[in-house]
Amino acid sequence: MRMLPHRRPTTQRVLFWGALLLLALPALATAAGSGEAAAFPPSLDSYGGEEGLSLGEVLRQRIRNEPLNLVATLLFLGAVLHTFVAPKIAAYAHRMERRPPADYDRDGTIEPHELPLDTRGFRSELLHFLGEIEAVFGLWVVPLLLVITFGKGWSVAEQFVAHGVQFTEPLFVVVIMAISATRPVLQFAEGAIGRIARLAGGSPFAWWASILTVGPLLGSFITEPAAMVISALLLSRRLYELNPSRRLAYGTLGLLFVNVSVGGTLTHFAAPPVLMVAGKWGWGLAFMSLNFGYKALLGILVATTIYALFFRREFAELALRQPAPPAGAARVRPPAPAWVVAVHLGFLAWTVFTAHTPALFIGGFLFFLAFLQASSPHQDALNLRSPLLVGFFLGGLVVHGTLQQWWIEPVLSRLGELPLFFGAVVLTAFNDNAAITYLASLVPDFADSMKYAVVAGAVTGGGLTVIANAPNPAGQSILSRHFEDGISPLALLLGALVPTTILALAYLLLG
Repeated sequence: MRMLPHRRPTTQRVLFWGALLLLALPALATAAGSGEAAAFPPSLDSYGGEEGLSLGEVLRQRIRNEPLNLVATLLFLGAVLHTFVAPKIAAYAHRMERRPPADYDRDGTIEPHELPLDTRGFRSELLHFLGEIEAVFGLWVVPLLLVITFGKGWSVAEQFVAHGVQFTEPLFVVVIMAISATRPVLQFAEGAIGRIARLAGGSPFAWWASILTVGPLLGSFITEPAAMVISALLLSRRLYELNPSRRLAYGTLGLLFVNVSVGGTLTHFAAPPVLMVAGKWGWGLAFMSLNFGYKALLGILVATTIYALFFRREFAELALRQPAPPAGAARVRPPAPAWVVAVHLGFLAWTVFTAHTPALFIGGFLFFLAFLQASSPHQDALNLRSPLLVGFFLGGLVVHGTLQQWWIEPVLSRLGELPLFFGAVVLTAFNDNAAITYLASLVPDFADSMKYAVVAGAVTGGGLTVIANAPNPAGQSILSRHFEDGISPLALLLGALVPTTILALAYLLLG
């Protein structure tokens, strides 16, 4: 049997250099931050002497005052670009898996277990990780923290993460995703939406239309992340498992993201971009219903109808692929009892009610895990992979997003009403829409029309990219398995353009 040349496995090299860096980091960080360093990022109030300056002059002055502003934004831009190439990385990883290892004898004289570790999947696994869009922003936090550490010192980096970044939303999304994806909650949601679908014949089209209209509107009451999880899981079962065309797959994904983004605006407590400003601007339930809610409802119905007409022939074909229920067969698994469903809905309600207090909703989640174990005969195994990946994504996004205030705030403050609306749509595509509205709330003397414009623009653009709205990563995580080599950001953008345009017209033209 031929002997392979000895090579240090890639795994060992990575672990060696990673451990060396971790051992050296504290000493290097202490040396780098031995001097007195200002807090980072500087507060918006700390920038002075900007009266009468143009936007370009303001930005240049803020970079001179704090050069790390520019570095942080360049790293954020790198993360955004990474999301666009992630599907290509994933595709290359798939090709690498299918390619025989270079050192493997064609005649089979070398057994697979005799191959070096780096030819048995480590490289492809690493590429798979780099190709996971949910992992992108978390990965780019590493160089960001290194830059802050060596530029300002470890204490400044630690203070920034511990006190300068709010992780409440990522934690909430992890918990709400885990509860919403359980068998009793899905059974309840499928039963409720299924009644509407069965009234329309129970075809794939009937399920598709019911999920994409009723599901997003639930976001105004059970929060948008919960509505996204339920809608995505039902679409996975009722549409994507029938192998729709690429156009229908991406059209549905874009429509789902846009509908969920605006579907939470019927109330003032469910959509993250509305929550950021409702208290400060005095927006209550009546205000949201009269100024946002009915426009969102009309836009959702019009956009869904247009897509339904465009794909009507394919829906007819999908109806032929729909598997018939087993003749005279009982359910393979009996439904969860009503009392178990009620308890799950109670935990869901508690999580929504305490959404702004992590100690309470995480504590409730621990009780939920105990109940899950106690009622295991009526439960499926709890899969935390998707919730944790989405939490990792959002955690990285809020870290990066917090450092973009230095340029977003002056941009928003210099726009007129119509440019502000479209500016919010565009900015939302590159940052969480809740961050956009939060920064708008910091702008002094904002007129009521300007407040409306920025929030309407932020929710309208919430479906253009996966980073535009906090619930989007949850939907992508659930549905990505139906897209070979992952979800393409460009195809998602194209799929969301029509409903985004319709919602923009609804918010701009309706009084």
